[in-house]
Amino acid sequence: MTSEPTQNNVAETVKSSKPTKAQALTAVKGMNDLLPPASAQWEWLEDKVRGLMARHAYRNLRTPIVEPTALFVRGLGEVTDIVEKEMYSFEDRLNGEQLTLRPESTAGVVRAVVEHNMLYDGGKRLYYMGPMFRHERPQRGRYRQFHQIGAEALGFPGAEVDAELILLAATLWQELGLQDVRLELNSLGQPDERAAHRTALIAHLQAHADVLDEEAKRRLYSNPLRILDTKNPSMQAVVEAAPKLIDFLGDASLAHFNAVKAILDASGVAYRINPRLVRGMDYYNLTVFEFVTDRLGSQGTICGGGRYDYLIEQVGGKPAPAVGWALGVERVLELLKDQGTLPEAVGPDVYAIVPDAAALPVVFQTIQILRAHGMSVQMHAGSGEGMGSMKSQFKKADVSGAQLALIFGGDELARGEVTLKSLRDGAGAQEAVPLADVPTRVAAKLSQGASQPQSSA
Repeated sequence: MTSEPTQNNVAETVKSSKPTKAQALTAVKGMNDLLPPASAQWEWLEDKVRGLMARHAYRNLRTPIVEPTALFVRGLGEVTDIVEKEMYSFEDRLNGEQLTLRPESTAGVVRAVVEHNMLYDGGKRLYYMGPMFRHERPQRGRYRQFHQIGAEALGFPGAEVDAELILLAATLWQELGLQDVRLELNSLGQPDERAAHRTALIAHLQAHADVLDEEAKRRLYSNPLRILDTKNPSMQAVVEAAPKLIDFLGDASLAHFNAVKAILDASGVAYRINPRLVRGMDYYNLTVFEFVTDRLGSQGTICGGGRYDYLIEQVGGKPAPAVGWALGVERVLELLKDQGTLPEAVGPDVYAIVPDAAALPVVFQTIQILRAHGMSVQMHAGSGEGMGSMKSQFKKADVSGAQLALIFGGDELARGEVTLKSLRDGAGAQEAVPLADVPTRVAAKLSQGASQPQSSA
């Protein structure tokens, strides 16, 4: 016979059915949330870039963050650090396809250009923004999910486009007010010139094998050019004495390099020739460059790029020249912050103070008109117990950073008016404004500057 439930075991059943508090989850290390107000600084940078790209006739391209692993192995090189150690790669459980979170965007841009036959009617100037992924130890300015902005010009063989892209980046630094950034320049020549240099370089390094570290020994025959980029202090003398690639360049490669330099000289852009500058990907040829700073420690490169005339063919397209660069968003913002010129987040133009919920229909009608006129308006939102006191609403209006407050008091609304109050001048000047005149009066106050006191009506 089944026993009847007692009061105690019913209570225990109810108690056990209550959901237990779940353990709080956090973001993956090195993959960071971007929160207000910092997100406004990212938007500011992105707006600057969009305006600059539009003036240079570069058009936006957006590619998937997941690409076939073979794209990066083929494009970047099997013995690069990115492919060997840093890629987030996995097998698609649906069809067994090998996929990778993009570690950079140039290969994806090239894949899209080839797949959609974008060069059928001539060269293209493109730019992109977005997250990239590399599995490495997070440090200042270097994260597992990081963000890049890049510009690519595809289908153009001339040195003038190399210079155009370098000047594009230099102009961006000027418009951002970025300081202490220098341009380093080199030429990697063409494959046959690199092959002759590679033979001489290997012979030089073999003669000093006792000085090479394990990483250099591993790369000696697979990718000796990357050894020139070592940071190992004990190898610097050997690297400095190594054969220089520029000494192996033929007339055509030298002419291309000299043409780039001539345009930069004429444009007043300073640079330093760095014969050890090789970049981290295998696809580069001819011009390579980096914009670097000493203010971010070991992560001193904020933008880098160069010419990659053979990548389009490697990805499966018809042979076509190309050149481009990418900048690290986190590093640029960090540098602006370090020099004290990163703009503060801007608050709304207007904060709507609502003493009584009965005024909400008029409030919405008014603030929607202001927004339609291009003004930023934040409306106070009440709690379940009402709209809150005027004191608490003004406190929130002040915290919001708004320049002006619109007060929808009952007495004023009965007269067809609202009160307009300045929040950023010491006097807190205010005036009664007819509802019909609110857009023009608010616009006038904003154009005058909220810091200038206005006389009361």
